[in-house]
Amino acid sequence: MPLPIEEKRDLRCRMTIAPESSKLHPCLTCGACCNSYRVSFHYSEMLTESHGVPEELSTQTTPYQNAMNGTNQEHPRCVAFIGEVGEVSSCAIYANRPGCCRLFKASFENGECDLMCESARRGKNMAPLTLADWQENR
Repeated sequence: MPLPIEEKRDLRCRMTIAPESSKLHPCLTCGACCNSYRVSFHYSEMLTESHGVPEELSTQTTPYQNAMNGTNQEHPRCVAFIGEVGEVSSCAIYANRPGCCRLFKASFENGECDLMCESARRGKNMAPLTLADWQENR
C-alpha cells in the first residue's frame, strides 16, 4: 500500500545536505538499487524489536521470508521508494528498512568499489560512482 502523498512530500523535505557541502549525498540522486533488486528479508525484521519493517509493505515469499512489495517482479520498484531514479530519491521507511538495505553499500562509500551498486546504476543507464563522488561530499 503506497504512502499518502502528504507523507511522501514530508519525507522529501527531510533529505539533508552535508553541512560543509552544497552537494547531495550520491544515494539521494540515484535510487537504482531500489529499482533493480528483489528486497528479501527474514520475517522477524517486521518485529518492532528488530527493524520494524511495515508488514503491509511486504509479501510473504517463503515460510520464513518476505519481499518488499514491488521488488518480486521482472522490473523491480520498491514500494517504499520515493522519487525518480537518477534524480531525487529517498526511502519512505528509511529508519525501518530491511537489513539487506542497511547492508547495501554504494560504490566507494567506504573507499571500495561495490559491484552490486555499479550493476544497478549501469542497468539504469547511469555512470558508476567514483571515489571522487565521495570526496566532493565530505
